[in-house]
Amino acid sequence: MILEMKVPSPGESITEVEIAEWLVQDGDYVEKDQPIAEVDSDKATLELPAEASGTITLKAEEGDAVAVGQVVCLIDTSAKAPEGDAPAKADKKVEAAPKKETKVETPKADTYASGTASPAAKKILAEKGMDTSTISGTGKDGRVTKNDAVNAVPSMGTPTGGDRSASNSKMSMLRRKVAERLVEAKNTTAMLTTFNEVNMSPVFALRKEYKETFKSKHGVGLGFMSFFSLAVVRALQMYPAVNSMIDGKEMKTFNFVDISIAVSGPKGLMVPVIRNAENLTFRGVESEVKRLALRARDGQITVDEMTGGTFTITNGGVFGSMLSTPIINPPQSGILGMHNIIERPIAVDGKVEIHPMMYVALSYDHRIIDGKESVGFLVAIKEALENPIELLMGNDIKKALEL
Repeated sequence: MILEMKVPSPGESITEVEIAEWLVQDGDYVEKDQPIAEVDSDKATLELPAEASGTITLKAEEGDAVAVGQVVCLIDTSAKAPEGDAPAKADKKVEAAPKKETKVETPKADTYASGTASPAAKKILAEKGMDTSTISGTGKDGRVTKNDAVNAVPSMGTPTGGDRSASNSKMSMLRRKVAERLVEAKNTTAMLTTFNEVNMSPVFALRKEYKETFKSKHGVGLGFMSFFSLAVVRALQMYPAVNSMIDGKEMKTFNFVDISIAVSGPKGLMVPVIRNAENLTFRGVESEVKRLALRARDGQITVDEMTGGTFTITNGGVFGSMLSTPIINPPQSGILGMHNIIERPIAVDGKVEIHPMMYVALSYDHRIIDGKESVGFLVAIKEALENPIELLMGNDIKKALEL
């Protein structure tokens, strides 16, 4: 029996995917549920498992864009597994490259035309200050053509002989979609960015004192993301316009907080969502951040886990960024950028002290968020992080950390 395997729908509104990589070869024997391909949608990379055991015949090439429901391979379920052989693995087999025939070219004999430049070529070379004898002609009998002269590069004392090659590689569907969304955000929103700085000393002190106890009790570390996420929840509740988006001619304001967390995955930028962050504790946020980050890293994140956020947090500080203007994740109206933490001298009560400081940035859609709200939102973030015991923990550290 021949089974036709069709592309399943990865999620709502997705009509086509791209074959990113075949994990088996044409004619391999595959087992049911064995991953046979990786497919890229515009939101995630997903594995395509075999629907039955048998010999596979591929009907699409890597890089092909295929519609949802299109047949991409056939499986002959009547075929038996080769005796003594393990089923095809998910790794591609390496085939020896076919030997290429060596073609011996007979060198062209010099003629009266060798090195002779056409009038147009002479003029171009003269403008470049180059001698005709330094150019290898590609025209008939070695004649220097106008195209040769245009492409000629004067030495001008620059060292030569280095590698000046370049290579092109096809962008994945996910990367192309990210690019489209970033351009869309720049072109369709009235994006503005406001900045502030945060003294991270109080957060550092809390983490230093409680991180070991927290990890031994809950199995996850006490990181910065829980402090920032809960500070964002508080600020969004104070300034609900930042937790809104434009819906046609209306402004849609959410009564819940779904925080999108920008993470770097093997296939590029992914933005999984922490649902109902307003109901989570420090432990809840850290556990969810760890779970989503691992799924993104391992390529297991689903489309549903990356849709529906109401606000985004991105942390360029993990890569060493000191300051940036993050781009809004449409249709959301705001994104908070975290950056690296550097000890800097600041004035405290009239004295200069050294403290770990972080610049924070809020990019927002000025069509529905005014300057007063955006600045107030960022100040609320700063206040919560510089006074976390009172504003994020209700003056009860052990209860807040569930210790």
